[in-house]
Amino acid sequence: MPKVVDHQARRVQVADAVQELITEQGLDRVTMARTAATAGVSVGHVQHYFPTKDKMLLFTHERVVQKILDRVSALGERGTRQRLPIRDVVVEGLAEWLPVDPRRRSANRVALAFLGRTVDNPDLARAHAETGRLIRSMLATAVHNGKECGEVPDDTDPALAALELHCLVEGLALQLGSDPGAAASRTAFDLVTARVQTVFPGRCRQYE
Repeated sequence: MPKVVDHQARRVQVADAVQELITEQGLDRVTMARTAATAGVSVGHVQHYFPTKDKMLLFTHERVVQKILDRVSALGERGTRQRLPIRDVVVEGLAEWLPVDPRRRSANRVALAFLGRTVDNPDLARAHAETGRLIRSMLATAVHNGKECGEVPDDTDPALAALELHCLVEGLALQLGSDPGAAASRTAFDLVTARVQTVFPGRCRQYE
């Protein structure tokens, strides 16, 4: 019987090696040979799935983003089960993008490496823009839902509020990338919490 090859699993194996190298050594140290050695596969295996470094980086970035989005979705499901205000879920969801612990710092290193390459690669730039639009869409939906349940004032523009929150978190993530200390992390989280509370100042009525 022919052997069934899980191509997605093999791509993920390479992407995880790329993330490990970026986290520990930086993007400049990512080569086909080092990636293959880190993943425990041959150089030919890596080149079969990713003929260029930028294609490896794109897939790695997509994997990192998807893992964050999966955690954010899980937070939303937990919030519904626990009957939490939307603002609490938004704060926790935004905090997933802040490099305040090893897991999130690793994701942030990949994001920064990816952002740097978007300057010269239109494909990477388009992927970055699409990710931003998706994040803002999710935030705008949360603000819209907040208006329906009473947490957000009726005159709030969901798209504008989403853009503001997204820009705040992106800026804080960039700052924490160079200053990852505990004090800076607490300050960043406090700023996010305060701004979300300003957008969601009301009492949630959906569970009453």
